[in-house]
Amino acid sequence: MHIAARKGQAGKASGTDSKDALDLAKFKEYLVNHYDSNPFVNLLKMSIADVGEGRVEITMPVIHDIHTNLYGVAHGGALASLADTAMGIACATLRKRVVTLELNINYIRGAAVQPAVKAIGVVVHNGSRTIVTECEILDQENALLAKARATFFIIGQFEGA
Repeated sequence: MHIAARKGQAGKASGTDSKDALDLAKFKEYLVNHYDSNPFVNLLKMSIADVGEGRVEITMPVIHDIHTNLYGVAHGGALASLADTAMGIACATLRKRVVTLELNINYIRGAAVQPAVKAIGVVVHNGSRTIVTECEILDQENALLAKARATFFIIGQFEGA
């Protein structure tokens, strides 16, 4: 089953109340502001579209003069950066500061120039020292472009957000 079809399943605790929803909305605003000031995220023009507990959707345009390789499709490094960022933000939704230990990505099809591709990152294991995540990158028609998996090392917590 695609991650997109599992929307709402990652990291959900049973019995979440309205206070949790308000806290998540406040934390989403914090994350958006935090990542909007990141030079690399800005360079690639990534944007947070949706945040849930243990789950995030971010978008990135595929612009010829910025993101493409010699063949006119998105460079694998740009897509890997998008996946890494999405999975890192999914960890951040659990209030954990992380660094990437390992990342692998499988490219399924080329990403043509387009207004936006979407990366959906989800936490699949939330440990005390590491977090394991998955990510799918989809085009405008929700066709699968790439699938990634990463392990992150927890270096701290987000305080005061």
